[in-house]
Amino acid sequence: MEQRFTIAKPPAPEAIERGRKLFAGESDFLKGVVAMDGMPPADRVEVCFAGRSNVGKSSLINALTGRKALARTSNTPGRTQEINFFTLDGFYLVDLPGYGYAEAPVPVVEKWQRLLKAYLSGRATLRRVFLLVDSRHGIKAVDEEIMALLDSAAVTFQVVLTKTDKPKAGALDAVIDKMQGQLVKHPAAFPEIILTSSAKGDGLDLLRAEIAQFA
Repeated sequence: MEQRFTIAKPPAPEAIERGRKLFAGESDFLKGVVAMDGMPPADRVEVCFAGRSNVGKSSLINALTGRKALARTSNTPGRTQEINFFTLDGFYLVDLPGYGYAEAPVPVVEKWQRLLKAYLSGRATLRRVFLLVDSRHGIKAVDEEIMALLDSAAVTFQVVLTKTDKPKAGALDAVIDKMQGQLVKHPAAFPEIILTSSAKGDGLDLLRAEIAQFA
């Protein structure tokens, strides 16, 4: 039977409260990793944020935690060139380097792309990848590559649409319709899509609640 992909509905009040409490706690930058041997001990559950360069990963982490500078943001694609680990109430929140277009030398881009793929396919404590997709553009070929990697590694990923305050309603609906057809080809895809806007705060309670179930 073909998987149906739907827009995630608002969670129950108790789930929202669990998420609020989790992200109201202390959150700190632990370390930036540039090689697999620099990873922190795999002694706790972790979730990570992945996405194309400049999709809004750092902005979303800052919005979730309520800390404007926890994760560095930039208008320059490809600024995050390492895997950044943040501690949050006994588990790791991980910000991955953006993939795809980046304003950096080719050897540098290739190095951190290898690191990203090694992490996604080899981190035993990784429970879910939140795959951020710009709602103005939808899923691109580079996203498909990462989704295929996650399929082969049997790592569940959930699409999070970012910047949903930017496109007009009809354009957003078209992106979502197309995306639903693309996701059915990926067995590792979680069947609910989360809509967010870091600028407006839309979807943050829902995403916090989703993450809190792993804490």
